[in-house]
Amino acid sequence: MNLSWLEWKNTLWGKATAAQWRYALRNSIAMCLALWIAFVLELDEPYWALTSAAVVSFPTVGGVISKSIGRVFGSLLGASAAVLIAGHCLNDPWLFTLFIAAWLGLCTYVSNLYQNNVSYAFALAGYTAAIIAFSTVNVTDTGTIFDIAQARVCEVITGILCGAFMMMVLPSTSDGDALLTSLRKMHVQLLEHAQLLWRSEVTQQIRVSHEGVINQILTLNLLRIQAFWSHYRLRQQNNLLNYLLHQQLRLTSYISSLRRMMLNWPTPPENLNQVLATLLEQLRTPEMTQYQLAKTLTLIRPQDPADYRHIAFWQRLRDFCWLYLRTERLLQQVENANLVAVEQIRAPKVSRLTRHADSYEAAYSGFRTFICIVIACAYWINTQWDSGAAGVTLAAIGCVLYSSTASPINSITLLTKSLILLFISCYILKFGLMVQINDFWLFCAFLLPMLTTMQLCKLQLKRYAALWGQLIVFGGSFLAVTNPPTYDYQSFINDGLAKIAGIMLAGIAFQVLRPSSDQRKSRRLIRALRRDFIDQLSRRPQLSHLQFESLIYYRVNLLNQSQDQVSRTWLLRWGVVLLNCSHIVWQLREWETRSNPLSKVRDICIHCLKGIMTERGVSHPRLEASLTELQRISEALARHPDASARQLAGVIWRLYCSLSQLQSAINIEDVAAGPCEPAPKPA
Repeated sequence: MNLSWLEWKNTLWGKATAAQWRYALRNSIAMCLALWIAFVLELDEPYWALTSAAVVSFPTVGGVISKSIGRVFGSLLGASAAVLIAGHCLNDPWLFTLFIAAWLGLCTYVSNLYQNNVSYAFALAGYTAAIIAFSTVNVTDTGTIFDIAQARVCEVITGILCGAFMMMVLPSTSDGDALLTSLRKMHVQLLEHAQLLWRSEVTQQIRVSHEGVINQILTLNLLRIQAFWSHYRLRQQNNLLNYLLHQQLRLTSYISSLRRMMLNWPTPPENLNQVLATLLEQLRTPEMTQYQLAKTLTLIRPQDPADYRHIAFWQRLRDFCWLYLRTERLLQQVENANLVAVEQIRAPKVSRLTRHADSYEAAYSGFRTFICIVIACAYWINTQWDSGAAGVTLAAIGCVLYSSTASPINSITLLTKSLILLFISCYILKFGLMVQINDFWLFCAFLLPMLTTMQLCKLQLKRYAALWGQLIVFGGSFLAVTNPPTYDYQSFINDGLAKIAGIMLAGIAFQVLRPSSDQRKSRRLIRALRRDFIDQLSRRPQLSHLQFESLIYYRVNLLNQSQDQVSRTWLLRWGVVLLNCSHIVWQLREWETRSNPLSKVRDICIHCLKGIMTERGVSHPRLEASLTELQRISEALARHPDASARQLAGVIWRLYCSLSQLQSAINIEDVAAGPCEPAPKPA
């Protein structure tokens, strides 16, 4: 019999690394400390302090600070709303129902419109108001309502402070180190991405790689926000870090643009692939100089001044190399900021990476929350359910918390499983063990090892990490540790079943009022991309080229978790095509400012784009006519004696290469016709 699994090194505790032990002990001690302080302060429901400490348990300092700020703001806002709603509406149950449902719907809407701290704060403001307001339905004195809200906020802040204190005692890895390491890896990965895209074959791996690069760069923005809160030096360099992310998105656009030109280049040089491989290898060297790259670029320098395709490709490739080299230098300065004064590191002022949510989907989620809470409260009012507060509160938490997730049904199902497991295990723990313990420290002697083990399970069992995280967060509300302790079998069972029923009601709401399908989301996003691109063609666009670029990539990334390959493919294709066209439009605007015949040619090219694109789709007859006209203009300018005219011919050819991808486009609105019916060409 093999009993090697009993050896210490093979157990859960023996396999844990020092970082995992530090994380588990830090969070477990913070939870026990928060519970003890809540007991000392004689708060009526101290287990909320334990839950609050569990919620802000984040592996990095910046994450804890960022999440704590959002939680404090959300708790104060939710508590204020609960006092106002409960204080003015408790005498009329239906008025109370409408107001609390409207507040929860509003919080759901706002949390879906924003990201990061704002989204988290408003989601917390929603279900904090639910926790407080629904627990005061039997209260007649408005002063008691304020006391209850004050106690909940004190319990939340107690948990946050304990988590922050333990982060100082047992600090984790630096957010700045994680950000700089990720930036460096992303910088190198862009070269690997270029090596993949600059091949002639068309494979599924190219789309997956392009989506992955976009997703990772946008994820780095979250690391930047966490690093902003963790160290003063990173706060001083926040604009530079933001600029680096913009530059990495710009490099991704350059890679895509060069691929499109290679696919439309009939006679590339024979040594092109060899030179590209050499350039990518040189760019991997941090000490590479611009002079060495220029020597390699001369190997494919165009010799014929009339070969506008070769000139356009060579200039675009040169710009890519220079941009990558400048980004490399800035990244080195950030990494060596301890040796270089922060004031010496300069970067252009740029806006934050664009964050535009789907307002239609946000409003729909808010409406779903409103309907769910009204139905739950109506059942509670008509049946006079003793445990209705627990059930409606969990329904509110489910509707608000999971409305912004990619697959809310899966999240609700997982939470239901977690609540069932907690219901059974906490029943055994509460009435089998806790009923026999009269000393708080004896209870902590059991609670601390149990929480530590659960934290290690969350870290090591990656497949079940979400399940263990929910068990830790919701465990306190099921144990309901109070002073003095209460052991009411009937109340425990009724509240536990009500919580499970409440989260199941939220699941039914997500099934009946389902989130938009990936096809509908893709259609809305593509329409938005077209609308924003039309604005880019105006004389004074609302968005700069950097803002439009980050907006395109952000919207493409919204379907990153989608299983609908057709929707993902065409959203990515539309985004890349419109982004490449937008870059060329901005280049045409900046190309020539003085009045001459070539400026009129430039204006004609921009005007050609205006007739092709509408919010509904592409006019294929106009597209074919525009492509023919652009090709004719390029050939005519290539024979022009002026060098600037030949340069303009190359820019127009790039525009031709980008637009030609739309010739085989299937209108995304017609994808729903079914796989057996070929969708017609867009009109």
